[in-house]
Amino acid sequence: MKNNTVVIGAGISGLLVARELASRGARVQVLEKARGVGGRMSTKRVGSAVFDQGAQFFSARDEHFDARVQCWARKGVVAQLPREDDQSERWVARPSMTGLAKALAKDLRVSLQSQVQAVRWHECGCWEVDVAGGELVRGERLVLASPVPQSLALLEAGGVVLPEHLEASLHDLEYNPCLALLTTLDGPSGVPAAGKEIKSGNLRWVSDNVRKGIAQNVPGAITFHLTPEFSAANYSATEEEVFAQLQDELTPWLGGSKIVGRALHRWRYSEPKTTFAEDHVWLPSIRLGFCGDAFGGPRVEGAALSGLALARQIVGTLQTA
Repeated sequence: MKNNTVVIGAGISGLLVARELASRGARVQVLEKARGVGGRMSTKRVGSAVFDQGAQFFSARDEHFDARVQCWARKGVVAQLPREDDQSERWVARPSMTGLAKALAKDLRVSLQSQVQAVRWHECGCWEVDVAGGELVRGERLVLASPVPQSLALLEAGGVVLPEHLEASLHDLEYNPCLALLTTLDGPSGVPAAGKEIKSGNLRWVSDNVRKGIAQNVPGAITFHLTPEFSAANYSATEEEVFAQLQDELTPWLGGSKIVGRALHRWRYSEPKTTFAEDHVWLPSIRLGFCGDAFGGPRVEGAALSGLALARQIVGTLQTA
């Protein structure tokens, strides 16, 4: 079981941890409850249209992360969006945002639709992970790359007690929800760019998936992200109720086209309201790590940097083991 690490969560943070460790000879298994990898960098098909329903693009401000992005670009995994107005450099994955996660997951042991129910630490130096269906996964190290409330729930279910100050700090971390409207049109949209931030009303972000090169079989496909305030107030509302409230705000972005297909996706943990004081957590006494955007910052880049920082920490233990 030497160098065996279990990673819970197949978003970019968890996948980068797994790849870094695997590249150094560690045996890594990634557990993901969803049907695909990517976390909030996910893609969804609605009828004939394809949508980026979570993260719409990402930046690369950190020089080390930028070097990785440039490498991914040379491989065709990511592409730079044309600059518009005063926007900074933006990147998208290809063929859609989940494409980067799929590339990172290649050759890794990733178990999809694996709903973890509890994690337990044994004094013999082993983590046990209970997966729905009766499967039991064991590892010497455990990385929690899922939203912090979910991670804490797994630890509590397994009777794991964290240091008091750490547990209090982690419990203080809160997330904004986000409702994402996915609309298919019978004609081109009226969105003036591949994506645009909106600073008034109940809409926060609008993105034209056709202009992004994702939806290629339909004339129009818009992703609308709603504000944290509206999303929190209407999180349990039906799709019909949400669309009815927003009809007037959606119309200007349709470009005169009609909505012919629609779907509503609920992101309970869309982004952290605040972030942890450090970019990751590593508890060497029980070989437990935390990473993700709640540590590195509420962006794709922040989540990635958090995962890479934790990986560096664990690699040091591999070298001295």
